[in-house]
Amino acid sequence: MSRLVLIDGNAILHRAFHALPAMTNSKGQETNAVYGFVSMLFNVIKELKPTHLAIAFDRPKPTFRKELFVAYQAHRPKMDESLVDQVILVHKVIAAMEIPIYEKDGYEADDVLGSITKQIQIPNSKFQKESGKIDEAVIVTGDRDLLQLVNHHVKLFMPVKGLSEAKLFGEKEAETRMGVPPGQIADLKGLTGDSSDNYPGVAGIGPKTAVALLKEFGSVENIYKNLDKITNNRVIEKLVKDKDNALMSHKLATVVTDVPIEFDHKNAELHDLATRKAVELFSELEFKTLLKRLLNLNSKQSEPAKSAKVAIKKDDQLGLF
Repeated sequence: MSRLVLIDGNAILHRAFHALPAMTNSKGQETNAVYGFVSMLFNVIKELKPTHLAIAFDRPKPTFRKELFVAYQAHRPKMDESLVDQVILVHKVIAAMEIPIYEKDGYEADDVLGSITKQIQIPNSKFQKESGKIDEAVIVTGDRDLLQLVNHHVKLFMPVKGLSEAKLFGEKEAETRMGVPPGQIADLKGLTGDSSDNYPGVAGIGPKTAVALLKEFGSVENIYKNLDKITNNRVIEKLVKDKDNALMSHKLATVVTDVPIEFDHKNAELHDLATRKAVELFSELEFKTLLKRLLNLNSKQSEPAKSAKVAIKKDDQLGLF
């Protein structure tokens, strides 16, 4: 069985940065986020046993979402300078291990991940003809927005209890978590909005009402085609008043799956990560424990784990996240 593990680079790096205390090597470099990211990466390889591995990152340039809605994520604080430096450093570390990185100006890492999973699933596509079939993709992230990508071939690996436990989310788990099937998550957010990304949805429509509407009508678009069938006049008034916001929020919430990138199956095959450059860089960064783990990594992975839940050892400071 072939398993492609895709890492949401920004989400995991941020989680590592806030999970670990400040760490500085003898050269004065701050390294806690990079250390935590690499520790997580090694644990993911151990637990999920991928045959293929790739990492996606955001780009610093504004995305199409910012152009569509200027207030998108506007409330988020500016990235800490020490984390900015570590974004550059983690790219260097990943490149030294020869793990492919995918990113595209104008798009978020979410969109890049969505586009890769779409490419590997298209029957008889150029990818499948040239590279063969990947049986399963697992996205490692802390971002629930990516649950909309979950289907028979795509799962999410997410934290469920702080830093102590992570879980594989399939279609059933995603619906239990969000209240609607994966294919309706963007519609749900179109109605309710998302305070973490700062887009509005429909004022006065909460998750309970939104879920009920989607169960009856299936999508935001279909709800607006059937306003005459809704019996609650107050709900109709709210929907009519904020129609533009609902349609815009739905677009903001939808993960793009046609980013112009080309996934390289061969380049993503998991190999011995202990390259000469990686060993030298780990030594330079004074990652003594991680260097030992790097040298002990078994690049010949066994059959991917089938368990739905992976508990993390208590003596591992960061665990998977």
